[in-house]
Amino acid sequence: MREKLGSRLGFILLSAGCAIGVGNVWKFPWMVGQYGGAIFVLVYIFFLIFLGVPVMTMEFAMGRAAQKSPVKMYQEIEPRGTKWHIHGIFALIGNVILMMFYTNVSGWMLQYFFKTAKGDFVGLDATGVKAEFGEMLADPVWQTVFMGIIVVIGALVCLIGVKKGLERVSKYMMLALLALMVVLAINSIFLDGAAEGLKFYLVPNVDNVKEIGFANVVVGAMNQAFFTLSLGIGSMAIFGSYLDKKRSLMGEAVNVAVLDTFVAITSGLIIFPACFAYGVEPGAGPSLIFETLPNVFNNMPLGRLWGSLFFVFMSFAALSTVLAVFENIIACIMDLTGWGRKMTSLIVGGGIFLLSIPCILGFNLWSGFVPFAEGSGILDLEDFIVSNILLPLGSLTLVLFCVISRYGWGWNNFIKEANEGKGLKVAKWMRPVVTFVVPAIILIMFIVGLVTFKYR
Repeated sequence: MREKLGSRLGFILLSAGCAIGVGNVWKFPWMVGQYGGAIFVLVYIFFLIFLGVPVMTMEFAMGRAAQKSPVKMYQEIEPRGTKWHIHGIFALIGNVILMMFYTNVSGWMLQYFFKTAKGDFVGLDATGVKAEFGEMLADPVWQTVFMGIIVVIGALVCLIGVKKGLERVSKYMMLALLALMVVLAINSIFLDGAAEGLKFYLVPNVDNVKEIGFANVVVGAMNQAFFTLSLGIGSMAIFGSYLDKKRSLMGEAVNVAVLDTFVAITSGLIIFPACFAYGVEPGAGPSLIFETLPNVFNNMPLGRLWGSLFFVFMSFAALSTVLAVFENIIACIMDLTGWGRKMTSLIVGGGIFLLSIPCILGFNLWSGFVPFAEGSGILDLEDFIVSNILLPLGSLTLVLFCVISRYGWGWNNFIKEANEGKGLKVAKWMRPVVTFVVPAIILIMFIVGLVTFKYR
């Protein structure tokens, strides 16, 4: 008997937790600030509605119809003799590769919480704060310890079960995450000098758009709308398989997208007002979190408290994704082997721990391995494989499977499943958009992403 989620709220928060990750916190705010403020947000929301939500609805529908994990999902609903199920293996591989580096990033967040709470940054200038991050990366032992803590939490929560473990823990953690974000955002907004940060972040900036080029703004917003939801490797399909048929699926996809966007926008309300209030230049990428923000907290009244809360929030955001992907891998292995949940959780936990070690060593003992430009490492290669190859090609496969009638699942089967239950339905006018426009956009994104890829 397949396990079921206990509540609709649990399903929405679980799915949102999978979508919400570290990228929401640093990448989206930075892109908003650099790509035209509110102009970028509007373009992003447009693509989120017309690209992200339909593909997420398809993943949910396939999972609920098949009642299987991604690795066995296609076999249940594909026409006999077709080979769509090959994508299930790549979905499993994508989840494993994602965990090989994401467990380490999650460990960094946890480690920085302890460092901030302990007072390691107190009294340090900007150079000293930056050196702390470098020293952390150079130490494989402590990185392994904190990565191990993340893996143990993920394995144990999933071992307890879907309803009693994964749903219960994710529900409380996500509610705490949202509450923390609101508290941190209110604190930042009311700092002296925060107005300039809000202006930089949210006011439409036509000059920025002209400088970067509107076409680049559009491509940037399209990429962010697509990749923020972690679509293409079955991360959403697994939760669809645990869902009953009381609610239609497009409405649930919209709820998840709204929560994901709320976290992304609120992250900027936390970061930019604080940076401008204390004269810290907002940077891009992970350096904003690890090398810049500790300087802000050093200068802020009760900064040690606010800094600790910020990294608790960051740890929750990262851990929510870890739990969701852990469940995906465990469900796939259970379907492939017939093993029980407890044994599978322990074996997967041990396997992910070992597979995550090369990423750690890429910053120290194996730093001589440079897959791209100078400064790149094993993490960058693993991220490239998932983000630039497996996610877009996986999403393209999902869409084609749901719109090709004779050799795939077909549009009629898709909307029958997606529209069952109360809530927002897939409309008839969406068919040509999803059949022709969405695959074309995904293919263009894939090609452009490969051609223009540069390591920063």
